[in-house]
Amino acid sequence: MCRPWFEIQEQAKQLGIIAFSSNYELYANMSNRFMTTLKQFAPRQEVYSIDESFLDLTGMKCDLTAYGHEIKETVMQWTGLPICVGFGNTKTLAKLANHCAKKQAHMNGVCDFTSMNQHALDRLMQSLPVSKVWGVGSKLEAKLNKLGVCDVLRLKRADPKRIRDEFGVLLERTVRELNGEPWLELEEMLPEAKQVMSSRSFGARVSGLAELQEAVSFHASNACERLRKQKLYANALYVFIQNSPFDKAEYYGASLVVPLPAPTANTMQIVRVALWALKRIYKKDIYYQKAGVMLMELVPEQGQQTDLFGFTESDDKASNLMTTIDSINQKYRKGTIKIAAEGLHKQWVMKRELKSPNYTGSWNELPIA
Repeated sequence: MCRPWFEIQEQAKQLGIIAFSSNYELYANMSNRFMTTLKQFAPRQEVYSIDESFLDLTGMKCDLTAYGHEIKETVMQWTGLPICVGFGNTKTLAKLANHCAKKQAHMNGVCDFTSMNQHALDRLMQSLPVSKVWGVGSKLEAKLNKLGVCDVLRLKRADPKRIRDEFGVLLERTVRELNGEPWLELEEMLPEAKQVMSSRSFGARVSGLAELQEAVSFHASNACERLRKQKLYANALYVFIQNSPFDKAEYYGASLVVPLPAPTANTMQIVRVALWALKRIYKKDIYYQKAGVMLMELVPEQGQQTDLFGFTESDDKASNLMTTIDSINQKYRKGTIKIAAEGLHKQWVMKRELKSPNYTGSWNELPIA
């Protein structure tokens, strides 16, 4: 886990492991299809992560185990993705049920805590380490173990007030949720992003300023596009560059945060500031391995106060240009139109020789039968 590929490449070949490069476009597309498929099974849905979702089945009177198998089979038929389904009276119990559905082979991928009698549920919880509870990490697990709370059942039966005094209100809510008290609401609307980040490791080491400028321009443009999709403006940006910690040379990493004169989502303005920041942190004779741009202090695009010095989009011209670029890139393919600062050859791009085809997002990569 989290080891460089070159360290285990030979061992992986001996074990017959098949390696794939990351394919972010395919992941996002499959995630969207997965969430859209799930949406039909409940009136309310919370998209929790790229591969996890909560459904609110309040008021539905049916055999939930059979319903879970229907969900599971539909997702497999429509997307080809194997999933597990867990049912519980709270989000914490549903997450725990999902874990049991994955690990208990006899459950065949579906676990319904709501239909279990209390004795069977307690016995199951007693067999699970406390770390299997949503939100209990390794450090928190060690502290709980010192108090004798080693399994899920012991945590469930713990005094909520004592837990709050020892560990805070978040773990107290977890204990109450394990006892069937809903404390975590379903979040149908995704919270507004606090930052938008674009960063990738280089496919080849980069030492020249010109190549770094291309990379930083690309990441700034990419971050701006994501920003506009969420209808947000940025008040500051963060630029960083670094060499590889595995290089024999001394490690060098530098970053700079630059506040903007006024909030904006204009690619040209943000790229200009990012390149200004890059020049101040760049050092010669270093082989850089990674660069990135983060847009910070985000605010909604509506109701922005324009500045007196022309930094913000005081007319519709710049805004219309950004909208046009985004729509063309969305209609054809990403990067169809881009700013010249991103360059043409991009020798620095991440290596993805082992990337699987983008089956669901590119006509040219459809499988041929």
